[in-house]
Amino acid sequence: MAYLEPSEFVTKMVDSGESKVYMSTKDTLIRAYMAGATLALAAVFAISVAMQSGSPLVGAILFPVGFIMLYLMKFDLLTGVFMLVPLAYLDKRPGVTIGQILRNWGLVGLGNFAGALTVAVMMAYIFTFGFDTDGGEIAIKVAGIGEARTLGYQSHGVSGWFTVFIRGMLCNWMVAMGVVGAMVSTSVSGKAIAMWMPIMLFFFMGFEHSIVNMFLFPFSLIMGGNFTISDYLLWNEVPVALGNLVGGLAFTGLTLYFTHIKTGAKRKL
Repeated sequence: MAYLEPSEFVTKMVDSGESKVYMSTKDTLIRAYMAGATLALAAVFAISVAMQSGSPLVGAILFPVGFIMLYLMKFDLLTGVFMLVPLAYLDKRPGVTIGQILRNWGLVGLGNFAGALTVAVMMAYIFTFGFDTDGGEIAIKVAGIGEARTLGYQSHGVSGWFTVFIRGMLCNWMVAMGVVGAMVSTSVSGKAIAMWMPIMLFFFMGFEHSIVNMFLFPFSLIMGGNFTISDYLLWNEVPVALGNLVGGLAFTGLTLYFTHIKTGAKRKL
């Protein structure tokens, strides 16, 4: 399945980060929108499968199909660019500045949210037959998830905030491994297998992904979740996004970069 050595795919990581900095605003927004929408569909698919099968593991096994599809189409998630784009700056690629990094993150985050919100509204419409019914079991399920992942953390105060932050770190450690997985092989099957493993792990473990949550919490609110937008932002989205940034960059991006590009073993002459 044409496995690439780390020194090869880490260079591809830096190249990818550089290319995203120079991508046009239009292309950045379109790719981010489609990434958010695709991941949102995968999330509601996984929740539906878990409910119907009675097995969260089955949902976790199948959730990575959305992640695999969006990366094969070269769409961008904020969690991915959190890791990739800073590597281009660290590698001193010409013209890559802190301002350009923040611009990329802002555009990708905006596109991801728009795509995720679109799917949240569409799925809520479907499950309620145009908002004429209460949504049934799926409404009860997602409302409960939304409340548990906002008010549940809030009930623990500062410890709850740092708990969700750490869950965000662990999540993007794995998600970033999935992003790298798309680069370790030149075959579709090899890419899919490498991406599937860490994504299944994060989903089953209940780690927090900022883009999945951009779908899940608006969907939960529409379906009757008993929490507010400020609850969602303060006790979930903000600490999760910060955790995603730290976890993906520190545990995956920087470790691979420093050991395989900057400090890798060299042959003695």
